[in-house]
Amino acid sequence: MRIGIDLGGTKIEAAAFAGQHELARRRIATPAGDYMTTLTAVAGLVEALEVELGKRGSVGVGTPGAVSVADGLIKNANSTCLIGKPLQRDLQALLQREVRLANDANCFALSEAVDGAGKGASVVFGVILGTGVGGGIVVRGEVLAGANHIAGEWGHNPLPLPDASELPPPACYCGRAGCVETWLSGPGMARDHVAVTGETLTAEAIAARADGGDAPAQATLVRYETRLAKALATVINIVDPQVIVLGGGLSNIDRLYANVPRLWVPHVFSDTIATRLVKHVHGDSSGVRGAAWLWPAN
Repeated sequence: MRIGIDLGGTKIEAAAFAGQHELARRRIATPAGDYMTTLTAVAGLVEALEVELGKRGSVGVGTPGAVSVADGLIKNANSTCLIGKPLQRDLQALLQREVRLANDANCFALSEAVDGAGKGASVVFGVILGTGVGGGIVVRGEVLAGANHIAGEWGHNPLPLPDASELPPPACYCGRAGCVETWLSGPGMARDHVAVTGETLTAEAIAARADGGDAPAQATLVRYETRLAKALATVINIVDPQVIVLGGGLSNIDRLYANVPRLWVPHVFSDTIATRLVKHVHGDSSGVRGAAWLWPAN
């Protein structure tokens, strides 16, 4: 039995699997800003599933941020209570077994590569477009972590080819400016819309208004699609994936899948572009599924 944990900023979800068949699932709210309570919450979910199912399982955890290769502590997490903490070591001590950790975007990419929208592709780039922007690379069914455990972190590269309207670049929480995340996250779309129109709307509301024919909202989506196309063209030029899978709340904007591949053409260094841009299959379930897939089937 494999147990996957999706450790998010607002919820912790756990699911148990036999092969790829889901046996049970539980979800709780994430303790706000409290590291020790978060640890015990994760351990409690694992224990509850094992009691319910009457067996012990392997445990994989998808977490914001990454494990530092220098000291084993969590880095680059937007759930700041995890930063600088030995999350893997502490969970292993609580659960009395080895625990495998991966970035949540890596777990999303792995889930979609194994039996989702990227099934059958040798190289899959998984993208999360939500409150933040994340990415993960899966090669022949295995997550590519990289020498620094940051492979796929395209959200904290600068937006390529900014035009005059995009300068000076907005500040990012990471300490840099003009990161892809500042433009392509949900808050980034909302910030761009209010800067141009003076109207404060969520990304979801902007998309809904655009569907209804609202011209300013449609213009915001055109700017968003152009930026997404430029950013993904850089990924294609470096990683050259067969499939790019979108997840997160903004992945539900259906027009992206037709418009973005058309817009990335001038920026991809190739005479033909075989890379497909597709919507997730497993959606919110990809976090726990990918975390469980960090272990071989048992």
